[in-house]
Amino acid sequence: MAAAAECDVVMAATEPELLDDEEAKREAESFKEQGNAYYAKKDYNEAYNYYTKAIDMCPKNASYYGNRAATLMMLGKFREALGDAQQSVRLDDSFVRGHLREGKCHLSLGNAMAACRSFQRALELDHRNAQAQQEFKNANAVLEYEKIAETDFEKRDFRKVVFCMDRALEYAPACHRFKILKAECLAMLGRYPEAQSVASDILRMDSTNADALYVRGLCLYYEDCIEKAVQFFVQALRMAPDHEKACVACRNAKALKAKKEDGNKAFKEGNYKLAYELYTEALGIDPNNRKTNAKLYCNRGTVNSKLRKLDDAIEDCTNAVKLDDTYIKAYLRRAQCYMDTEQYEEAVRDYEKVYQTEKTKEHKQLLKNAQLELKKSKRKDYYKILGVDKNASEDEIKKAYRKRALMHHPDRHSGASAEVQKEEEKKFKEVGEAFTILSDPKKKTRYDSGQDLDEEGMNMGDFDANNIFKAFFGGPGGFSFEASGPGNFFFQFG
Repeated sequence: MAAAAECDVVMAATEPELLDDEEAKREAESFKEQGNAYYAKKDYNEAYNYYTKAIDMCPKNASYYGNRAATLMMLGKFREALGDAQQSVRLDDSFVRGHLREGKCHLSLGNAMAACRSFQRALELDHRNAQAQQEFKNANAVLEYEKIAETDFEKRDFRKVVFCMDRALEYAPACHRFKILKAECLAMLGRYPEAQSVASDILRMDSTNADALYVRGLCLYYEDCIEKAVQFFVQALRMAPDHEKACVACRNAKALKAKKEDGNKAFKEGNYKLAYELYTEALGIDPNNRKTNAKLYCNRGTVNSKLRKLDDAIEDCTNAVKLDDTYIKAYLRRAQCYMDTEQYEEAVRDYEKVYQTEKTKEHKQLLKNAQLELKKSKRKDYYKILGVDKNASEDEIKKAYRKRALMHHPDRHSGASAEVQKEEEKKFKEVGEAFTILSDPKKKTRYDSGQDLDEEGMNMGDFDANNIFKAFFGGPGGFSFEASGPGNFFFQFG
């Protein structure tokens, strides 16, 4: 009797337990089916909720974790999905879909090596599985892109690195490491908005990501916003004190800022030699900082122009626009140097570039002045023909004419070869032409202002240089050349 009672008691205690397990499984299956329905409708949040309920009812069921992993993957939560996929294969190592999902999560997060292991395991279980075969190829492709990118980064072939990372991100869309490398290379290529966009997207998800903070700082640094850049570098170093790139960039940024400010101070104080040395030292700090270096070259060009080293100034400004072809100040500085060295065509070209970019009255006038000087430079330089300065007085112009006219008069070269006679006659005519213009205040003003002399009805081809000469020296027969020895002549008035 006692034994029978004991057995009853045992039966009474175990039977409800068995019923509870079965009921839990049925309820879990119901939750799973509802989750499947929501998944089919692409309502992944509700699907996630029902799969979670199924797991709560039966935490040892591998397929429930597998389904929730698939849902989390659709929501872009690959790290959480990876945990569920790994749990599914821990519960059932023969669960092929679980291994596939684990591999897919690893690959999406950029861990291609781990992904290969997962896909290999899936192929061991089902060697004909087409998805496993394709995903295994994808994972190996990512490994190859990584390898190529690493080599090209060392070669500073940043365009190719960006290309490789774009291809890798097609298979690993959640990989922050690939995104950071791409963003860093975009910054090195001067594509700052794109680089900042990538880094900002990462920081929205993880505000403590030191690599993303470094890239944001790098973009600001290369855009010559050095103070703001330093703030990001410092923040990156707080998150990761051993971040080598942030450390180097922070040091360079501070050194550049200090040298540039010291150079500016020396320039303002009129110490051009010291300013030149400081700007030169600053240019040696970081050759990758194109925008800041463009300003440093332009600043050094300004120093050279102050020192009247105009060819050096032009070279510095040329280097500046090579680094930053939108740098208006460098074009303006170079154009002025071209004007000062009478390279008017080059000056016009620079001023045209400036005016196309910034259509201001000042730039329009500068262009107009350069065009005028270019026009004037293409005419005969009467001042040069007479050998006088542009500010020469009336007496200086007369003296110069007297000297040159006598020097090139045809009678003086009557014994020379036909070729020499022809050349001297040409020079004699040019001297007379120059004197005709520069000795007449009205004509001289028009000539100096770049106006066409023909507008006054004066045809320079019609005048007679001999008549001008005779008029200057006192009329016809007023002088003659006489030989005083071999190759020597003197003139006398009648």
